[in-house]
Amino acid sequence: MNRPLSRRRLLELAGVGGLAAVAAGSGGVLVARGGESAGNGTGGTVPFYGDHQAGILTPPQHHLQFASYDVTASNAAELRDLLSSWTGLAARLTRGDDPGSGGGEFAPPDDTGETDGLDPGRLTLTVGFGPGLFDDRFGLAGRRPPELVDLPRFEKDELDPAQSGGDICIQACSNDPQVAFHAIRNLTRDGRGAVSPRWLQKGFLSPTDGGAGTPRNLMGFKDGTANLDPAKVDRMDRNVWAAPGAGFGWMAGGSYLVARKIRIRIEQWDRTALGEQETFIGRVKESGAPLGGTAEHEAVKTSKLDVASHVRLANPRTGADSERERILRRGYNFDEGIDGIGQISAGLFFLGYQQDPRRQFVSIQKRLAANDLLNEYLFHTGSAIFAMPPGVQPGGYIGESLLA
Repeated sequence: MNRPLSRRRLLELAGVGGLAAVAAGSGGVLVARGGESAGNGTGGTVPFYGDHQAGILTPPQHHLQFASYDVTASNAAELRDLLSSWTGLAARLTRGDDPGSGGGEFAPPDDTGETDGLDPGRLTLTVGFGPGLFDDRFGLAGRRPPELVDLPRFEKDELDPAQSGGDICIQACSNDPQVAFHAIRNLTRDGRGAVSPRWLQKGFLSPTDGGAGTPRNLMGFKDGTANLDPAKVDRMDRNVWAAPGAGFGWMAGGSYLVARKIRIRIEQWDRTALGEQETFIGRVKESGAPLGGTAEHEAVKTSKLDVASHVRLANPRTGADSERERILRRGYNFDEGIDGIGQISAGLFFLGYQQDPRRQFVSIQKRLAANDLLNEYLFHTGSAIFAMPPGVQPGGYIGESLLA
């Protein structure tokens, strides 16, 4: 593959080794553990470099563009070239650097230009590898971790292959939807000849209480009340980051992502009595308190919940076994207009980061698929799993631990 190098790309390659100080200092953002941003304002930057990829522990931004690709590169050298090129471009995009005009009378500009004058809005770009990448094309068949399992087909799944799977994913999150779109657009353009877009999902999120509260899903309930706390380092090591000494050292500092597109039968839900809605979920709609309680973050008393309520099945709260299953959720709402039969096409794009999907997502989803009272109102139309490698160090590239 002979991918032309633009003036922008040549400058990135020349400077990739010296960007650490710029990345750490841009926008006045403090750097927390693993390169994550300590700030949570709507503007500014999140450092790209670090032990872990940004966009996992980073407080969720308001807008998402999630892209899945099939790899068309024919060998490992071409794949390395793609990931090296994407690394330099991603570092520039997350810093919000001016790319310069480039181009000319007979050449396109170096950048599509729709973010000129815009703040990055805390843009993060997170890259992962799907099961399909670990085949004979790139000599990676023996490097596929057992945690990167082929997800089973769960009861009541209505999966569309056109909205599922993929060899590589990019999760772009920003507080500005145009910034997130611009990032995916330019990374897709940069990857032309090495990847082909498979599917794209956009999403939105609106935290309550001036940005500090729990967001609501499109069922009207607070979503994420009992989510894991990213500030608890020990918890992240047990539930989110790839287990050390698992035999696949290239994933040390990485995580496994399950993405599920969950459609809500909006019209049917809107005709359901409030009492039934709360019983099905297991929480009070207005406050987010567990049934039988008065405050959102009050401890759940499972005896007060229907045995098939969503909250009770998702986390039975039976001690160590339940704690080992917990996932760091990073879901976004989506709205795609009207479908072919005149129904609102909307729902939740579930993103769950975890240490081992076999122990975590698969165990949880089997219970939910079999018994969840919400199954009357929800159906899954898309599904994918990715190994999200560790963070990038200055001078390196995304996935270097896998391909080196």
